[in-house]
Amino acid sequence: MLKERVSLFTKKRDFFFFILACGIVLSYSLLIEFNNYKNLTRFDSNLLTATVLRQYTKTKDEKTYQVLKLKSEEGFSFFTSAKENFQQVKDKRLKLEIWAAKISFYEYLNGFYAYTKVLGIQTDETLKQRLNNHIASSHANEDIANIYQALYTAQPLHTHLQAAFSALGVSHLLAISGFHLGVLSGVLFFLLRVPYKFFQDRYFPYRSYTLDSFMLISFVLLCYLLFLDSPPSLLRAFAMLLIGFFLYERGIKIVSMQTLFLTVVLLLSFFPRLVFSLGFWLSAGGVFYIFLFLMYFKDLNKVWQFVLMPFWVYLLMLPFSLSIFGGFSLYHPLSIVWTTLFSLFYPLSIFLHLAGFGDSFDTLLEMFLSFAEFSGFVRLQQIWLFVHIALSFLAIPQIFSVSLKEIWKSPFLALLLFYSSSLFIYAVYNVA
Repeated sequence: MLKERVSLFTKKRDFFFFILACGIVLSYSLLIEFNNYKNLTRFDSNLLTATVLRQYTKTKDEKTYQVLKLKSEEGFSFFTSAKENFQQVKDKRLKLEIWAAKISFYEYLNGFYAYTKVLGIQTDETLKQRLNNHIASSHANEDIANIYQALYTAQPLHTHLQAAFSALGVSHLLAISGFHLGVLSGVLFFLLRVPYKFFQDRYFPYRSYTLDSFMLISFVLLCYLLFLDSPPSLLRAFAMLLIGFFLYERGIKIVSMQTLFLTVVLLLSFFPRLVFSLGFWLSAGGVFYIFLFLMYFKDLNKVWQFVLMPFWVYLLMLPFSLSIFGGFSLYHPLSIVWTTLFSLFYPLSIFLHLAGFGDSFDTLLEMFLSFAEFSGFVRLQQIWLFVHIALSFLAIPQIFSVSLKEIWKSPFLALLLFYSSSLFIYAVYNVA
């Protein structure tokens, strides 16, 4: 008989001490950030080294110039501009003189624009640059190469590709997050099983494969996280993986809003910049709706859970997509199918690139992108998104102590599903 798992916070005192500890950590983190901010703004100009994350051309008031998004070695991001004929320096490290004395602390945390002067450009290729070049060499189409670079090295997508994937409802597949981490973890777990069992039977039968494989997989994923420079959505997923396993080993309930709350608050305490990260909040939102589904359908057959969950997540995340991105097409609902197939495509595409057949899916991807030509634009005002968020929180069973036997009598769940379905019909009507 399975032992019932307990809740994380069983007493108000435990919750209070957790919040107090996080408050202390947050205060210290902000103190460090403020000290870095004062060092940056102490003089009119400052010298620093930064990596170019994005580079694109922009025209304003009949003037064309280059826009660069950079991330400094100290961890803050900022924008600057350069002449129209400035060379391509994406992914390269630049030595800069920056004029940022007048920015506020809020701008420092959230990202800001500053005038700069380039003093030097790194000539040696980094490991990430070499990997991106290798990926590009496997594809004749630059857009297809950019898609795989986004999948493997978290490279920003070209603007027109962002619009295309938004219209097709698969933007979440191109932003490396918990979904990708789950696929990689599953593949590594099964690949390690056979060699581990071979050595376990001969040398260490007393060891646990679950524990040892988790430690090894976590180390591999940590290296990957650091290699990608810790994207917020991936950082959230990795932290939740560690917290989830820690709680599981101690018999504490994992599928709980308390677990998600614990992860979000801890990450915000250690990395306060995440509060400004859209990717972080969208990632947390996806997990929120997965947990909400499992709370309501925990006793449903596993097959039906597998079938229904993608529909549930798609429908309840749609208001965020319409409010933030606005792209929509009649192919948008098919993202449910593409998300399911992606679990096979992602590890297979990695294997094909390693084997020298990275262009195997190029034709299919080009056909897939052509569907975006029939897209429209459906912008949802933010007030409707706030209504959706409010209904989502009200639908959490524990808020009103709804028992599992009476759970379907909760009016907020029915209202939430009705509201999301209405927005879906509204979007289809506007592009049909």
